[in-house]
Amino acid sequence: MSKIKLDQKLNRVEVEQFEIGNEIVFNYFNNLPSNEREDKLFRALYIGVLALMEDRISAFLSKTSNELGTELESLKLIFDMKKELFYKTTIKGSLAEDDIAEYLNEYFKEKKMKDIALLTGNETGILPRNKTGDIICKINGDANLKVSIECKFDKSIRLGEIDKKDIFTRKTDTAWSQLIESDANRNSKVSIIVFDISLVDNSILRAVENVGFIESIGFIAIIDSQRGDYTNLATAYMLARDIAINAKKIELDKGILMILINRIIKDINEVKKIKDLVESNIENNKAILKQLEKSILILKFNQQYLTKFLNDGILSKKDLLDFYMGEDIKDRFKLIEKEINEL
Repeated sequence: MSKIKLDQKLNRVEVEQFEIGNEIVFNYFNNLPSNEREDKLFRALYIGVLALMEDRISAFLSKTSNELGTELESLKLIFDMKKELFYKTTIKGSLAEDDIAEYLNEYFKEKKMKDIALLTGNETGILPRNKTGDIICKINGDANLKVSIECKFDKSIRLGEIDKKDIFTRKTDTAWSQLIESDANRNSKVSIIVFDISLVDNSILRAVENVGFIESIGFIAIIDSQRGDYTNLATAYMLARDIAINAKKIELDKGILMILINRIIKDINEVKKIKDLVESNIENNKAILKQLEKSILILKFNQQYLTKFLNDGILSKKDLLDFYMGEDIKDRFKLIEKEINEL
């Protein structure tokens, strides 16, 4: 008789006297607190059903069922299921944040540190409508001493060095911008951005192999979540933590500040001089154009009366007056001059 019954009216699955003698399953539940086991069992059952419904995983199981032992088959299933979930763009971000926060809190316990890693979720920060800074780590539980962490499992995010940034192009997120934004939005002492080795742009990999530091900006950590390797994150965090704890307030020397400001003003003035020269050159060119147009009009005007004299053999006193006064040419030049001034 089957141990599984289906209640069609209530849409329920009923299992009687259920037991399983699998070492992997036993070890997993043995490591959980007793009050969490029932919830995890339901989650495992739900994820397992979803996995069986996934064609690729089902095909994989049927192909390998006769080739692998039960233990290895289970391990491969877990790995492939995790991979399937990870690469689904709708959930990979939240999964990454959950895993990283969980790893850090376990790391803090192991090192007997009083630090706390908290997910910010949909909570906005100091900046209006801004959620940058996925995780906040309170050093020794101090809300005023924080390290912010932004998780970016996204190949479209480039390094974004300031000397290569064009402020006139459309705004795009970069490692630099996200570090600065996370720091400002969460009011942290230091910020870290985390990338996964399988989802990171080459510009970042060229600059950072494992852990990188951008002076006055923050840390970059490359993890390998599929292998469960977060050691680079731990390294980056401990460095960021030391900086946050030991950072000193800047002592402002007004004399040095004035030197810097005067240098900046001098450079601004140099740029303004160049602008003035360009504008002056534009005015000179306009004057040259006006003179050229005048000369062309005069030549045409002279040609008109010369042609009349050659054709008629006569230039009347009225013609001479018109030629002398040149009113017609003045009116035509006014129109041309207006066009040149509007250039």
